[in-house]
Amino acid sequence: MYNQARTGVLKGMNPLLTVSSFVMIGLALVFVGFYTQQSADVIYGLRDFLNPFLEWYYVALVAFMLFFMIWLGVGRFKNVRLGNDDEQPEFSFFSWISMLFAAGTGIGILFWSVAQPIMQFQTNPFMDHGMTPEAAVIAMRLSFFHWGINGWAIFSFVALVMAYFAFRHNLPLTVRSTLYPLLGERVRGPIGDMVDLLAVFATVFGIATTLGLGIQQMNAGLNQVFGLTDSLQLQLTVIAVVMGIATFSVLSGVNRGVRLLSELNFWLSLLAVSFMLLWGPTQYLIGLTLEATGDYIQNIIRMTFHTNVTYGSSWQADWTVFFWGWWLAWSPFVGMFIARISRGRTFREFVAGVLLVPTGITIIWIGLFGGTALYQELFGMGGVIAAVEQDVSTALFVMINGMQLGAIAPWVSGLLLLLIGTYLITSANAGTLVINTILSGGDINPPVLHRFMWGVFLALLTAVLLVAGGLSILQSAVIAAAMPFSLIVLAMIASLLQALKQEKFAARTGGRSISPAEPWAISEITDDEARVFEKVKAAHERLGTRTESDETGPEEDKKS
Repeated sequence: MYNQARTGVLKGMNPLLTVSSFVMIGLALVFVGFYTQQSADVIYGLRDFLNPFLEWYYVALVAFMLFFMIWLGVGRFKNVRLGNDDEQPEFSFFSWISMLFAAGTGIGILFWSVAQPIMQFQTNPFMDHGMTPEAAVIAMRLSFFHWGINGWAIFSFVALVMAYFAFRHNLPLTVRSTLYPLLGERVRGPIGDMVDLLAVFATVFGIATTLGLGIQQMNAGLNQVFGLTDSLQLQLTVIAVVMGIATFSVLSGVNRGVRLLSELNFWLSLLAVSFMLLWGPTQYLIGLTLEATGDYIQNIIRMTFHTNVTYGSSWQADWTVFFWGWWLAWSPFVGMFIARISRGRTFREFVAGVLLVPTGITIIWIGLFGGTALYQELFGMGGVIAAVEQDVSTALFVMINGMQLGAIAPWVSGLLLLLIGTYLITSANAGTLVINTILSGGDINPPVLHRFMWGVFLALLTAVLLVAGGLSILQSAVIAAAMPFSLIVLAMIASLLQALKQEKFAARTGGRSISPAEPWAISEITDDEARVFEKVKAAHERLGTRTESDETGPEEDKKS
């Protein structure tokens, strides 16, 4: 581990990094809490200053990461294993998928699966007229884009690099380890501490943003189901309850509390999706999801490189910049968590699992929930657009009311409330575990006391951000927090490429038995490889001689 204290209250933690993080978050709490208007002005001003740059910078970065991950999954390094060559995966495929999806986008997709399609349905740069059947398909395509394979490329890259250096090179599981080929032993000093501090900074604000969105949505649901007053006091109460449960869960570790909660909300998600498919406008939902998926696949390259430079609107900053910033801010947190549960998998298994499976689940989820809301606006009683314009967090529950479910409507809303709660808890406990893993120098079982303390700290920060400005300040804060960490991501790309130069290729059934080499590098092959080349050459020569004799022999020999 990196610079762990041996004694005292910081035993098991990196003292410099832990104290610096506490000071950083403490100053943020004081500034936002006591200078609310001034802090909001600073955050909004910083976002406005960065937006023109981020509109193309984030686009270029995310596009490169997507193609880079595809290359790692299907290219020459696809059989490299995140661990020893003969190591098997630590978790089953089902547990692995349920944990990475729950920690990755669970609460975010619950918040935006109805609100985003409805907002894109009204206006976006890719259509001339809104609120038409054609606009519904485009709105779904844009929602798939912001929650699809591009975002998961960010998560999967950061996770793969951390898992690779931790489990194959036996370095501590932390962000600084990913830069070892570039920095060498300097990762153990102040430079390494700064790298991890930036990761903690992005993680804390990314988690606080997501928790804030989920708390606002849960508050709206409690108002719909139980008639509780929609108030800041209720939001603060919900934060206290959720973070209390999350802190207790994370104290039990990944194999118990975190895994069991992740599997629980996976089954609850499956139940919710099944209900929407069976009780919603089934034929329309299937048709819209299929058509929008095809539209998404056809336009993914265009959207990946879209910078909105010719439109002169704020759409790119409001949507793509926000979502790419959100994914980047979450990437050290989700990346480390996915790395922690992915030991033993090959690059090919990892890329296929982390890129494709969550993207497929996301498309189905948005297709059913967002599609139901669009159907209500096009062919039903409507009302979702008006709700979104008034309060985005109410969109999900207004859509449920619009399904006219009668006596079972409160039960369905209650199920969604429970689902929101479990996703909030899994996101919070995974985030707490990751922050403490970084601050402990890479220890995957950090001290219990500090897990508890950071659970309290995250609750306080989320509460203060909600008090300061609600949704808008949360979005601006996460975009600003992601920018410094994006520079670390660029360094991680160079570091991984440097480390992969040393990889050998394990022989696979039906695969190569010799490492592929460029023609100009053929002189660098080993003696063993040269002997194999000679054997192959001799075999080809014998085969060629036999073929020539067959062609010149008697007709009877050729027939036989």
